[in-house]
Amino acid sequence: MVRDVRAEAPVAPDDGSSVRPMTRFAIDPLTLIRLAGGRREVSPGHQLVAPNSIRSLALDLLLEKVRNGELSEKAAMDLHERMTETKMRLLGDRVSRRTAWQMALEHGWPTVHVAEYIAVATLQADALVAEDLELAAKAAGIVQLAKLTDLLAD
Repeated sequence: MVRDVRAEAPVAPDDGSSVRPMTRFAIDPLTLIRLAGGRREVSPGHQLVAPNSIRSLALDLLLEKVRNGELSEKAAMDLHERMTETKMRLLGDRVSRRTAWQMALEHGWPTVHVAEYIAVATLQADALVAEDLELAAKAAGIVQLAKLTDLLAD
């Protein structure tokens, strides 16, 4: 069961405006595609973070859908444009990569691909939104998981 991470989120400094909790969500490529495809807005009180590779990996997923006939090339490029416009902090620093490396070794994962998202969530986020079921299964018990709806504006 996912607990409400917003209740535990840091509070922005008081600048005279109303103070509301801020939650940082790490997201995976499928989540990015679903955000772009649904034209959904992330709540202004939330920030998105992800590894540097997220947009390229999401583009790979779109390419696969085009090749399988599930999506037209124009629709894929429209999604790509909306993904590019999605504001998020992209990370690829030494600490994130080293943490992903250690996680992959520790858990016996064949690559650092999945570990990158879990590392970013561990180091820079309050929770991970993983629409990729394999990633979500591996992340369970390591980081807090949240649903796509948890980061959306009301």
